[in-house]
Amino acid sequence: MERNLITASMKFTHFIFLFTIALALLIEPAIAADQIIALKAARLFDGKSRTLTQNGVVLVQGDKITDAGANVAVPPGAQVIDLGDATLSPGFMDAHTHLTLDLSNYQAARLRELQVSTSAKAYSVIPAARVTVEAGFTTVRDVGARTYRSHDYIDVSLRDAIAKGIVVGPRMFVATCGIGATGGHFDEAAGFRDGLFGPEPDYTDGIADGPDAVRKAVRFEVRNGADVIKAAVSGGVLSLTDEVDVPQFTPPEMAALVDEAHRLRKKVAVHCHGDQAGREAIEAGVDSIEHGSFLKPETLTLMKNKGTFLTPTLMAAEYIKGKLDSYPPALQAKALAALNARSDMFRNALKIGVKISFGTDAAVFPHGQNAKEFKLMTDLGMAPIDALKSATANDAELLGVAQKLGMLETGKLADVVAMPGDPTQDITATERVSFVMKEGKIIRNGPATPAPPKTAQQNGMDEVVAGF
Repeated sequence: MERNLITASMKFTHFIFLFTIALALLIEPAIAADQIIALKAARLFDGKSRTLTQNGVVLVQGDKITDAGANVAVPPGAQVIDLGDATLSPGFMDAHTHLTLDLSNYQAARLRELQVSTSAKAYSVIPAARVTVEAGFTTVRDVGARTYRSHDYIDVSLRDAIAKGIVVGPRMFVATCGIGATGGHFDEAAGFRDGLFGPEPDYTDGIADGPDAVRKAVRFEVRNGADVIKAAVSGGVLSLTDEVDVPQFTPPEMAALVDEAHRLRKKVAVHCHGDQAGREAIEAGVDSIEHGSFLKPETLTLMKNKGTFLTPTLMAAEYIKGKLDSYPPALQAKALAALNARSDMFRNALKIGVKISFGTDAAVFPHGQNAKEFKLMTDLGMAPIDALKSATANDAELLGVAQKLGMLETGKLADVVAMPGDPTQDITATERVSFVMKEGKIIRNGPATPAPPKTAQQNGMDEVVAGF
């Protein structure tokens, strides 16, 4: 009976979401399928090379790239868009977002989440989707849309609405609510009075203890639309009752998580700050470690040898550092510990040669500021060209979409952005994207769409996530 009610609630939520946003937005006019568009700029980054190409041209027909490179001949009758002293690049990707959530005001968000209706959540996430894609991020991995046991699956609905052209936003790969242990980083009852939210959470809430329960939780998330499996295997910064680096899954639970996800052809991303939990997760075969603040050189070497990606999410710690006094004292201490450790960890990862994927933890900071991660990476020693690759070819490999995204080459989907000047000389150019194309459709050519001011009602729609 309970499962039937959950399924019915999900279908109703999906209907409300699609109906609401259909009324809220006008879809951009489509370009004729046979129209060739020629994008020209002073430079081109193809997503994989060590240098930029001069006099870059990208030819687009329909949703695909038909040619790309230097001085490519423009066919007669093509629509030419000359972007001048700019650099063309594959659309950026962010492998760690929470697009349907907002934790930029932690204390207020925890209260508001208990008051917001499903229908209000459905249309409150639309501006975040638009501002993200207009910032040049045409693909995101949304690694957790958990709310207080509401089973609303807003991330699945938003992903589908964007794919159908109802909402303007990035292509999404979603993890639904994520999987964690009782009392762990993903247990949202932790820190509240026992019994406040009714019966103890179970696999339908993403809380699982023991290998069999973990397998059941994986199957439940996949059944309900998960593209990727996300789990919290160590403590976190923005959870009240755990230590930031303590392991929260046993090795048998970790093995069950990875085995079941890979059996269902889903990749596994794990929230992990602690070294022991990281080592056990890498040995179990996870695809990416998210955060990784306390990983030691020996563990990073294991990552290199296993081919495990590191998604460092430097922006999350940076944003929290800037407004540390607004967080509870317990969280301040954990944030400082993670912040103080992450820089050396990242530098060691670069020296060892760990594969770096671009991910920001957007939601901990306001959406649309994702590109600030690039400068944080280069400030810690990453070459600008490698930072660009992390958000293009590397993320495409991690997400399993390298055959169609992440590079400017014939046959790939036409996700193209342009930024002023030369980003290998000034990486902050990534923060000033002025042109965005997604699957051959121009999302932005010039200034971004101004964000409407929030009403008092909309200010009550922000959500909370135990993201960092």
